[in-house]
Parts: sequence; structure tokens; C-alpha cells
Amino acid sequence: MNPRLHSQEQKTDVCVVGGGMTGLIAAVAAARRGAKVVLIHDRPVLGGNASSEVRMWICGAHGHHRKETGILEEIQLLNLKRNPDGNYSTWDSVLLEFAKMTPGLTTLLNCTCNDVTMDGHRITGVNAWQLTTQTWHSVTADLFIDCSGDSILAPLSGAEVRWGRESREVTGEPIAPLKSDLKTMGNTILLQLEETAEPQHFTPPDWAYVFDEESNLPSRVASGFGHNFWWLEIGGLGNTITDSESIYDELVKAAWGIWDYMKNRGPQAEKLSNWRLRWLGSLPGKRENRRYVGPHVLNQIDVEAGGIFDDIVAYGGWSMDDHHPAGLYYPGSATIFHPAPSPYGIPFRCLYSNNITNLFCAGRNISATHAALSSTRVMGTCSLLGQAVGTAAALCVEQQCLPAEISSQKIQTLQAHLMEDDCWLPGKTRPLSKLMQAVQISGSNGEATDALLDGHEREADKMPHAWTAPIGTSIELKWESPQEVECLRLIFDSNLNDDKCMPCRYGLKDKAMQVPTTMVRSFTVEIQSEQGEWLELGRIEENSRRLYVLPIQQTLKAVRWTGHSTWGASDLRVYSIEASSKAMPLSQDPPAGKHWSDIISEMPPEALAEPDHGLEHKGHGSSQVGA
Repeated sequence: MNPRLHSQEQKTDVCVVGGGMTGLIAAVAAARRGAKVVLIHDRPVLGGNASSEVRMWICGAHGHHRKETGILEEIQLLNLKRNPDGNYSTWDSVLLEFAKMTPGLTTLLNCTCNDVTMDGHRITGVNAWQLTTQTWHSVTADLFIDCSGDSILAPLSGAEVRWGRESREVTGEPIAPLKSDLKTMGNTILLQLEETAEPQHFTPPDWAYVFDEESNLPSRVASGFGHNFWWLEIGGLGNTITDSESIYDELVKAAWGIWDYMKNRGPQAEKLSNWRLRWLGSLPGKRENRRYVGPHVLNQIDVEAGGIFDDIVAYGGWSMDDHHPAGLYYPGSATIFHPAPSPYGIPFRCLYSNNITNLFCAGRNISATHAALSSTRVMGTCSLLGQAVGTAAALCVEQQCLPAEISSQKIQTLQAHLMEDDCWLPGKTRPLSKLMQAVQISGSNGEATDALLDGHEREADKMPHAWTAPIGTSIELKWESPQEVECLRLIFDSNLNDDKCMPCRYGLKDKAMQVPTTMVRSFTVEIQSEQGEWLELGRIEENSRRLYVLPIQQTLKAVRWTGHSTWGASDLRVYSIEASSKAMPLSQDPPAGKHWSDIISEMPPEALAEPDHGLEHKGHGSSQVGA
């Protein structure tokens, strides 16, 4: 680090490198569980491939009620509430809120990690350059989580990695190539289209590539809208890190040429008459390069067998979606979708380094073969991996241990925390606490309430697990003697068959995005004191959370929940209600914004004093100079 430039030092419990969906969620999860966290991200906005800079869909597991929940679902539900038009600036603001408004989490944007300090096989700190402030940041921490996608901490620390495609002989995977190579899936640049009320003309730049019916483009775009242009992919034949700038140059030339073909010559030209190019990405999204090596390397056989692991902490369910490394250059099919079960489990042993003792990894860089990566790399799955490692890191801080000790000794505690935070672990159900084992539960309408206690918080088995009742109905929890209750945990129905993705194009008749109609919108919680008096603890309006944890922190005889409205459905739907004697991360809204007049009033008077330019200059300021 050049000492002539400004520098700052920070000490934290957990340092997360990379602020895509994986890293953001890892940082939030660790902070909510009590760790002090610094999140370092090299871009001005969060979200990585899902951000406004790239705009790829957040895909995940296929199938009935397989949608990923936890913090990802919380983020997407808030976006549906706040962002009906699918505006990417609003989406950016939602992601920024989770980073900036989470207590215990410090965020460094526009900040690139370029060095580490080591103590044997342990990272002690990272150094990062913040472009916007021209400042060196040195962050020391007990634990590090690499969610950078490109695995920047690996070459800096000497962590063991893999790159490219393993051979069939090495892994035993039927879909692996006969010989190992360094080829990967490539980078993609996206286009977004917008419909207008009148015809739109388009003239491409002279340097754009020219596509016609003799090119391989018709087999990809056909007569449609490009299906989010995921196939506009180049780079897998080279190095998607060191060649990224030249790959970008090729992608831009191809992107303009593709829109020229679609708009002016292709079979869809007539139906695209009133459409125009709304946006073309300036940052390609990456799929694959370095992958960490952990105690277990997930492979095709694991995936196809359903991922039955004792240390399951997340799940996948996307097909093994193996793109040809030549990408757009390849005249054949752009990808092969090899079947994968949905769900299959992913073990904790894939989420930390085999040789750097305090280094977690999550996202597309986990310990997996190329074949398994082709499924685990999608952002819905990666988000679950982020929540798993963030929660594990907080547990390491609390227990003063390393990742390997979680894997061998404390995995059940980690799994319990994840399920408590609404992360589904296939094959596991949430056990009833002692407090709930002793409860008498009833609905005011006489409906059976067994479903609320069955440990299932989704309908993954296609069996009904939600309590359903008319709006205005109450659920009452009652005990024979007064109980100390720390909080009330609720799980609502957020329609886990809905992917909740941002738009890939904008048509004039497109429906607005909205919170699922099945969600409970407003509700009241009351408690019955030891003296038998009913007191209103709180009324929640405009709820958009599937998981809601309300503080109680009182000794009481009963709790009563009443649902007052939904986001459109005629009935209330609740998967779980749990009074807990243990503390859980609470549902908290960010602080309300201040009035600007209050901001001004808090500033020191000298900051707002009239400028003193001397008598000869008064009244003669030039607005042009400061423009």
C-alpha cells in the first residue's frame, strides 16, 4: 500500500468479500446472528449478476414449492411491495437497504481486495483499495468468507482451487468430458427491450457484428424475444478473469449485431416494430472460473443421488445446465440440460477451504466439480449457500471455533439456526420446542390447528401444511401456568411456486409486480398477562415478510394472533406459529428517514454561513463557474 494515500483500519469478527446476492446474504445472516461484519464489494451497487449492472434472473430449484426462502425471499418480497414497475434502480435500493440498515454490518463499496496478511494457514487480514475515496482499507478479522465469484482470496492466500472440466476418469461422472481441460462456461452480456406506442427504428454502429440466416443466431433467438439473452455468451475457451476485457469487447459487438438482426432482418422484426432497446449491459455476468477445494467436492453422482448428507445446510434443484465453452461461436445447442433431482442436498463440507483454516466460500466458487457446478451456480441456490456460511460464521464467533469444528461437532446447531431463519433443509422438519409441546392451541373459528405444529413450513410433499381460515380469525396459544416468552415466530404463505424475478423486458400490457395475494398483510398480536388481562402487543400493517419474528419478552399465560387482511386472497394462510423462550433474530424495519429541515437544523452554523469573497466581489458570483 502506498503510504502517501489515505488509509483506514478496521477490526471485525467476519469479513465478507463480494457483495453479490451470495455475499450480501452471508453478511446480513452473520450480522443478524450477532457477529460484527464488514462487507467488501468492488462495484457501486450490490447484487452481482442480479444487480442493475448485469440483470440476470435469480433462478433456483425446479418444482412444487421448491422456491428458496430465508433472506432471499425476504429481499424479493420487499422488492415486490416497493417496486411494482420492476425498476432496477429501486431494486438496487432494496439491496442497499439490507446492507446499510443491518445493525452490526459495515459496507465498503467500490472497494477491491488486492492483498492478504497471513499467519501460517490462516488469513489475518485483507487490504482493499476504494476507488471513489482514494483510500486503502485494511480489515482484520477472525473469519473470512469469499463470495467474490472469482475467488480473489484464493490466489492471495494460497487456498487450493480447481479450474475447468475434470475428466470422466478422474471423477467418475458420466457427463464429464473424456479428458480434463481448462475450459469453462463463458460470460454473458444482457439486453433489455421496451415496447412503445409507435414504431421504432434502429441503426447499429458500423463496428457491430453482422448476423444473418446463415449464422448460428436463428437457432438461439428463433422468432422470439431472446429469452433474457442468457445465450449471448463468450469466453469459456479462454480465461474468464484475465481475458474479461477482451471478452467484453466481443460481447458488445455481438450484442449490437444481435439486436440489429432481431429488429431489422429476423423473423421477429415485424412484431418488434414498436420495440426498442431499453438497456444493454456494461458488465458481463460470469458463470465459472476458480472453485475452492473443501473437505468434500460435490459431484454429479452426489447430485443425482439427492445429496443425502448428514451436514446438509442448503439445497439445489436446477438442472445440470452445462453451457458449451465456445458459447455463441458454437453452431449447435447453447447448453445441455442434464437432469437433476429437485431438491438435492448440499453439505457444509463444500463451503470452506481444505487448507486455509478460517476461510469460508459460497456462491459459484464452492467445492464442486464442473458438472455439479453447472447446477449449483444459479443465484437462488447461491443465496442459500450465502445464508448457510453467514450463519455458520456467526456460530464460529459465538463458539470461538473454526469451520471444521462446526462440521464435526456443531452441525445440528447450525442446521437448527438455519431452519429457525426459514431456510428449508430437505429431509428435516423443525422439532417442537418444550414451550410448544405444552401449549393448547385453538382457532377462533373452530378450524383444526394441527398443521401449525407439524414442523412443515411449505408444501414440498404436495400435502397441505398451512392453516387456512377466514380473514378476522384468531389463533390462541395457551398454557396451564405462566410462561416466559421471548418472541413470537410466524411463517406466512408467500406462494413458493412464484419465482419473484425482476423483468427481462418491458411490454405496454405487462402486469405490475405485486406481493403474492396469499400473504397476510396486517395482523395483531395480544398477550394475556399473569393477572388474566389481555393487552395488545402490536399491530403490524403492510407486512411483506414470510418470516415474521415479533419480540415479546414477558411472562404470560396466553398469546393471541389475529389476521386482519391479506394481499388479495379471501382466506388467511399460516404455516407456523411459535412462541419461543429463546431469542431469535427479530423482524426489524430500517429507521425512518429524517425531514430535510431537521438535517439542516443539526448542521453547525459556520457550515451554512454566507461565503466571504471580499466586498469587491459581493453580488458578482458566476453561476457558470460552479455549474
